[in-house]
Amino acid sequence: MAKPIALIVLAAAIAAAQEHGYTPADIENGARLYQSSCAGCHGPGGDMVPGTDLQTGQFRRATTDAEVIRIIQSGIPGTTMPPSSFTETQAGSIVAFLRNAATAGRGGRGGAAVKTGNAATGKTLFEGKGACATCHRVGGTGPRLAPDLTDVGLVRGPDELHRKMIDPSALVRPGNRYVEATTRRGAKVSGRLLNQDTFTIQLLDSNERLVSLSRSDVQTFTFVKESPMPSYRDKLTSGELDDLVAYLLTLKGLRP
Repeated sequence: MAKPIALIVLAAAIAAAQEHGYTPADIENGARLYQSSCAGCHGPGGDMVPGTDLQTGQFRRATTDAEVIRIIQSGIPGTTMPPSSFTETQAGSIVAFLRNAATAGRGGRGGAAVKTGNAATGKTLFEGKGACATCHRVGGTGPRLAPDLTDVGLVRGPDELHRKMIDPSALVRPGNRYVEATTRRGAKVSGRLLNQDTFTIQLLDSNERLVSLSRSDVQTFTFVKESPMPSYRDKLTSGELDDLVAYLLTLKGLRP
């Protein structure tokens, strides 16, 4: 029996990431570095410099990731591409973002084509019927109960966004996980994991309070398997989902 197309596409994306050693954190960090330092010339979609389209995964002057990293760091003599102060790790994360963009189906390039609708209608749905703005923050406005979506259009492709709205628990990125903890005194704490290290665990609870737990005081600590985000499978029509995806893809960290 043939595998469903969605599974084949997802497997291909995972294989590509493993081949280059990319992690979701690498891609997200690269997206933010690209937006802050590269988008001014290359544009959010990587196609504002004539003859150059960075998000196709094909580069005129480089083939390997190491060669692309070297260009990001050293620039291209005789052109408007200047050298940068990026470390090799930072430049590598930008490459991870660009490679991921080429396989994410963004703008119909690579991966499975996902129909998108009207972004203006999607914004209305985001703030109204979809009630997304009751949990998500955009451009410094809104609550912090759920992940900030200010630059979600940079770090997520249309296929992933569509899947997330239909089945929120199918793909929960490490940085968006929710946890439950019980202290040795019996107190129960739950919320979105922000950070953890050898000695502490930091999370944001349902009242948007920052909670820091000492590991020595934690009796149990578990990740919540099910995403708290509701499914829109039966709440929005297919056309409304397309509109919402279109709006989310416009969120690239840009400020008015």
